[in-house]
Amino acid sequence: MKNKITDSIFSVGVLNPNVRIADVVVKTSNGTTYNSYVVKGSEKTALIETVHKDYFDKYLKNVEEISDINKIDYLVMNHNEPDHSGAIQKLVELNPKITILTSPAGAIYLKNITNNSNLNLKIVKNDEYIDLGNKTLRFISAPFLHWPDSMLTYVEEEKTLFTCDFLGCHYCEPYGFDFEITDKSAFLSSLKTYFDCIFSPFKKYVTSGISKIKNLDISFVCPSHGPVLTKDFMLDQVIETYEKWSNPQREEDPLIPIFYCSAYGNTKQIAKAISRGIQNQIPNSKVSLYNVAEFDPSDLCDKLNKSSAFLVGSPTINKDAAAPIWTLLATIDAINNAKKLVATFGSFGWSGEAASQIAGRLKSLKLSTFDENFRVCFTPTEKDLENATEFGEKFAKELLKNLN
Repeated sequence: MKNKITDSIFSVGVLNPNVRIADVVVKTSNGTTYNSYVVKGSEKTALIETVHKDYFDKYLKNVEEISDINKIDYLVMNHNEPDHSGAIQKLVELNPKITILTSPAGAIYLKNITNNSNLNLKIVKNDEYIDLGNKTLRFISAPFLHWPDSMLTYVEEEKTLFTCDFLGCHYCEPYGFDFEITDKSAFLSSLKTYFDCIFSPFKKYVTSGISKIKNLDISFVCPSHGPVLTKDFMLDQVIETYEKWSNPQREEDPLIPIFYCSAYGNTKQIAKAISRGIQNQIPNSKVSLYNVAEFDPSDLCDKLNKSSAFLVGSPTINKDAAAPIWTLLATIDAINNAKKLVATFGSFGWSGEAASQIAGRLKSLKLSTFDENFRVCFTPTEKDLENATEFGEKFAKELLKNLN
C-alpha cells in the first residue's frame, strides 16, 4: 500500500484484508491495515512506525520504493504494541544506525518487545522537536491512547498529524484515503467496534487527547490502522464521533441490568424476584433482565459498562457457572467499572459454587460485591422468592448510598 499524502509524506504500510480478530478481542469484519509512513526532509528522513513482523518483506519493498533503507535517519514509534513494532528487529539489522524516537515508557517497552538492549533509542518528551531540514517533527505526549507509552507526532509544515491507534480503526480497502472508502457504513461500524474495544476504558484520555490537537492546523490525520483522514472529508466527523463517545449522556434514572442463565427457569425466577425488590426501593430505576444465552455478547457488554450497578446469576453446572456467564464477565471494562456495586445469585442442586465463583471474579476486577451471594437449592419456594425480593431491596438501598 503506497500513497503520496503530500510532496514529502508517503504511506508505505501493508494491507491485511483477511484478518477477522485483532488483539484477541477486536472483531475485524473488514480486515485491517498496518500503516507506516515516510517523511522526507531536505536533510534527513524519518519513518513513522513499522508493521506486523509477518509482513516485513512486503513492507521493506514499499519503503525502498520511497527511500533507501540505509538513508532513513529516524524511526518514530508513537506506540510500541507488536503490530506497530514487530518489524523493528529486522529493520535495525539492515540499518543499525537508525535512531528510534520514542516516549520514556516506550523506551522501556521496546527493549522487552524486541529482546534487544542495544537499540539506538532517543527519548523524546512533550513539545520536543526534531529537525529534518525543511520539515519538523513535533512530539505530543498522549499517555493511555491507549498504552502508557503513546504519543502523537505533528509535522507543522505539512499540516499532518500521526496518531497511531488514536482516531484509527480496523478497516481495509485497497485505497488509502477516507474519500476513497466504498462502504461508509461499514467503515463507521468498524470505527465504533474499534473505539469500544480499544479506547472505551480510556475515555478521559481520549478527551484529553482531543483537547491537545484542537488548536493544531491539520489537513491530514495518519493513523496506524485504517484510512488517512482528510480535512475536506471525514476528519472532523471522526474527531467529533470520538469526542461524543467519550462524553456519554448520564442517565438520570439508575440503570440496573440483571444478567442470568437459567437451565430450568429457577435462576430466572430469582432474577425476577430481585428485580421486584429493586423497583420497590427505587421506583424510577431502569431494571432489565437479560438471559445472556439469548443476546449478542457485544450488546450485553455495552449495557453492563453503561450501568449504574448490575447483578449476575447462574445455576451451578459441574461445579461451575454457565459458560455464557464467563463470556459476559470477559467483556467487563475493569478500569471504568472499578468500585461499581454488583451482586451475584443463582440456584443449584448438588453443590452451588457458581455464585461465589462469579463474585470472586468480580472482586478480582475491583468491583464492589454486595452482601452474601443469594442462593436457592433447586426450585425456589414462595419464601425463597420473598427473600430474593428482600435481597433486591437491600441491594437497592446500598446503591442509593453510593449514588448519594
